[in-house]
Amino acid sequence: MIYFDHNATTPCDGRVVEAMLPYLHGMYGNPSSLYKLGRIARSAIDTAREQVATLIDAPPSQVVFTSGGTEANALALANAYGVGLAVSAIEHPSVFENAQYHAYRYRDLMTLPVDKSGVVNPQAVVNLPWQPGDFASLMLANNETGGLQNVSEIAERLAESGVNLHTDAVQALGKIPISFRQLGVKLMSLSSHKIYGPKGCGALIVAENFKLQAWQRGGDQERGLRAGTENVPAIVGFGKAAELAKAELEQRMAKMLTLRTRLEQALHAIPGLVIFAEHASRLPNTVQFGLPGVSGEMLLMQLDQRNIAVSSGSACSAASGEISPVLVAMGVEASLAKAAIRVSLGKDNQESEIDQFVDALKALTSSH
Repeated sequence: MIYFDHNATTPCDGRVVEAMLPYLHGMYGNPSSLYKLGRIARSAIDTAREQVATLIDAPPSQVVFTSGGTEANALALANAYGVGLAVSAIEHPSVFENAQYHAYRYRDLMTLPVDKSGVVNPQAVVNLPWQPGDFASLMLANNETGGLQNVSEIAERLAESGVNLHTDAVQALGKIPISFRQLGVKLMSLSSHKIYGPKGCGALIVAENFKLQAWQRGGDQERGLRAGTENVPAIVGFGKAAELAKAELEQRMAKMLTLRTRLEQALHAIPGLVIFAEHASRLPNTVQFGLPGVSGEMLLMQLDQRNIAVSSGSACSAASGEISPVLVAMGVEASLAKAAIRVSLGKDNQESEIDQFVDALKALTSSH
């Protein structure tokens, strides 16, 4: 299979699996237990916390492990109850739907608009009717277009008004350099399975000067901020994946950018094809495009029959059949948005796979 859907999930790296195996069998202790097996598990979690912290340039003490990026986002937004909240129009469903569902809990719920490239204007954010203690959530990289936001500038300007900024960095992690310290945000969400780690594990990074309120109770795990016995094998896997991502980041970025450039050059030869957010700063692995008159869903299935896996957008909302809210927010016409296909490349993809995909795409769309 040609797998071009790494923004949905990545295959677990063999080195990650190897690191996890002992904690699935012999080292099965509860990390809250005081005897040897428990201490071994606790030490493994501490190591993973350091590995994740190193990848995103943060102190290990600020890493709170969760069940994934969705829980990290929900926990972040739960800390905005009672104050004003603004989220961008292109957020992942785990942010946008949480905000909409709990709208009654916020003093005010505002939406940050984006331009045709999917970029939030920092001045538009600053101009909102903020009050000290208010909250904003702005993703670092969009999961559909790959577009990047100027989070650090917005965080700096919001801080002047006493507004706390959370960023969903799930898609950016392991694809571009990230420094929690330099971004200046109060909270940042991460996920393991986007960086060749296991599913079911993520983290919320919490600034030292932000007092996080737990929303899940029943134990003192994660310094009382996230109750429940830790998923030790997954946390170990997340740590190992973070360690590998840190060591191989430059190599991975260079390779994916080369592949993306090759793909886009080939796509430009297809008449009428539009690459969304083409001229915006983007992740090196992501290309979302549309071809007028072509059903994106039908094309996706036809490619699947040829053993090529791509997506139309966010995997978390793919079953809804609705037009991508991200493309709607960017002002893309409905007919073109329905044609959307996303290619998200990974560290193990090859140039030959790009060529095979383009040949299949041309064959399937030649009549349009």
